[in-house]
Amino acid sequence: MANIELLEKTLPVAPLKLAALESCKELAQKVNDYIVSFRENTINEVTESPLYVNYRTNNYLVECNCPRFGSGEAKGVIKETIRGTDLFIMSDVCNYSLTYSVNGHLNHMSPDDHFQDIKRVIAASTGKAHRVNVIMPFLYESRQHKRTKRESLDCALALEELKDMGVANILTFDAHDPRVQNAIPLSGFDNFTPQYQFMKALFRAVPDLKVSKDHLMIVSPDEGAMHRAVYFSNVLGVDMGMFYKRRDYSTIVNGKNPIVAHEFLGDDVAGKDVIIVDDMISSGESMLDVAKKLKDRNAARVFVCTTFGLFTDGFEKFDEYYKKGYLDKVVTTNLTYLPPAVDEREYFVKADMSKFLALIIDSLNHDLTIGAVMNPTDKIHKLLQKYHQV
Repeated sequence: MANIELLEKTLPVAPLKLAALESCKELAQKVNDYIVSFRENTINEVTESPLYVNYRTNNYLVECNCPRFGSGEAKGVIKETIRGTDLFIMSDVCNYSLTYSVNGHLNHMSPDDHFQDIKRVIAASTGKAHRVNVIMPFLYESRQHKRTKRESLDCALALEELKDMGVANILTFDAHDPRVQNAIPLSGFDNFTPQYQFMKALFRAVPDLKVSKDHLMIVSPDEGAMHRAVYFSNVLGVDMGMFYKRRDYSTIVNGKNPIVAHEFLGDDVAGKDVIIVDDMISSGESMLDVAKKLKDRNAARVFVCTTFGLFTDGFEKFDEYYKKGYLDKVVTTNLTYLPPAVDEREYFVKADMSKFLALIIDSLNHDLTIGAVMNPTDKIHKLLQKYHQV
């Protein structure tokens, strides 16, 4: 484990506590179990320093919830003391599976509801925690990160609101545009990427994957994902290409300008495996179109790697394209809610992020540098050596 020697030599900032909202209980339990195992192997002799109170325990999870009244209003409740603790609040704002009643009508929780619950738990801590940190794997309103017309800047407003409530650190993954942190330049904002976990999951699912310029290529589905594809191709030492979208700016469909066509820039993909890298699959329409165009250009196999699999339009189109041979694997993380239906798809591969997240939390609790965690280059190179791909 990275930083293990430093963890043995440093004291924690304060006793660690994880306040996991209902939206990410399963992920938080896995994170908790990893931290427990980390700390069992970190310190051989329990010191009598008060900073090591509750350092070793079988559970760092705080019991908390946000019950609702019949009108749909809610309140945040923390059922144990968190005075003087290093509190990490975890929430999956994209978990639409949770419901509540509004005057007898069933309502699914939206990202707005989840964000309000984060603020309720912060308010319930009443300023008694030594430090408050918020973990939002999918950054709330991150797709509304810039203004092009007379529009609201929802993500910037949300970050400012959390800062004003006393949040010291905001942790997220693969933010749509990490420059949104400019809204809170004096506060902690860390944006992590799962490239290492993507490759690990791909090697397990596709043992015969060959990483070389003659056999593999990285493709960005649009201009916004270019920096991800550039990093990936440089680390793996393979070529990259990109598609750019031609949109019809005269009309708006479902809140956005429809895509007229995808145009490709890059070397010939014929006979090569292709990895498409992006931050999210929403409806999946553009991703599937890119996969089909790559197959039309005689690509060998097409693998989709995306941090957040939202699948807002379901899986029917993905099933159809898989049967037609347009895509071979879809790799996504467990950072957001995934419906049980994904486990029934043989093309679906889940990249588990719980150990990575546990390492981040444990390092921050010790006030250690997380530069090595944020830059997975060395880990990817070791992974390639393990599979004899260099």
